[in-house]
Amino acid sequence: MKAVQIVKPEELKVIDIEKPVIDEKNNVLVKMTAAGICGSDMGIYHGTNAAATYPRVIGHEMVGRVDQVGPNVKDLNVGDRVIINQVTSCGHCYPCRIGRGNVCDNLAIRGVHIDGGYREFIAVPEKDCYILPESLSDTDAVMIEPTTIGIQACTRAELKKDDMLLIYGSGALGSTILKVARLLCDHIIVADIMDDKLETAKKNGAKYTINPLKEDLIEKVKEYTGGHGSTVSIDSACTKDSLITLLKATGNAGRVITMGFSVSPTEVNQFLITSKELDVRGSRLQNKMFGKAIELINEGKLDLSGTVSHTFPLIKAQEAFDFNDSHDPSIRKIALTFDF
Repeated sequence: MKAVQIVKPEELKVIDIEKPVIDEKNNVLVKMTAAGICGSDMGIYHGTNAAATYPRVIGHEMVGRVDQVGPNVKDLNVGDRVIINQVTSCGHCYPCRIGRGNVCDNLAIRGVHIDGGYREFIAVPEKDCYILPESLSDTDAVMIEPTTIGIQACTRAELKKDDMLLIYGSGALGSTILKVARLLCDHIIVADIMDDKLETAKKNGAKYTINPLKEDLIEKVKEYTGGHGSTVSIDSACTKDSLITLLKATGNAGRVITMGFSVSPTEVNQFLITSKELDVRGSRLQNKMFGKAIELINEGKLDLSGTVSHTFPLIKAQEAFDFNDSHDPSIRKIALTFDF
């Protein structure tokens, strides 16, 4: 069967590998139908994702149909459309014991540390499969996984109705966080350097928008929050200076959520954290949030339809990655398909 492997940074190959066989643990065989291209996939390709190991069959936004089930499978049937949890954890280390398996001491992410979904078939445990809402196409369903990341970030932020939230960055991640956050609070500020993205954010629930290239971000945040600063700030831009910017923009007793994976040095001012008694928290992956995301979709509170703007067959992955790198303004989300 065909698979896409990053051999080493900047080297992508379409390879032939053996079709997996189910066993007692990996008791469900899924025939892949769609897999999203995420910023972290691009990071693995370019060698900027510090968590990745090589060579690696990448892909963690994984949608498919159940092709075969083992005798110990209870709730899935052949033909079921599913999305696959990318997180695998040991279940017995300290983080797992306190219910935070997404940061397991022995964490292995499909598509990062172990082979992922850019292949025609994958064998996984039944517990890692979630049945898709009927309302979503297979390609749009790849957005469920990024939605779980947004839910995780808002959960880590302890976002509440009376919060004044600043989302810094309105790309794929920031837009997804906004869709979740607007269900939890009304006072949302979105900052981005692209005016078209800010216009979309306004339509999607942002109360205020800021373009830092044209306006003083700190001053505008204070203006929009009655002089206090944001009570919660989420960094979905993850640039070299984004963390220090949010430490400045967040008011006393606030929470700052960082999601970046760069290992490059970044400025952190201790006085800003201590004097305001800020909580600075990481948010990584998702902690059993697929069920919550699917519940919100089924309840009509989240609409992910039409979010994928471009599709490429798996065997044209290099073309898809090159197009993603072009930063064409028409790109919202790219998905690989398996009808080749």
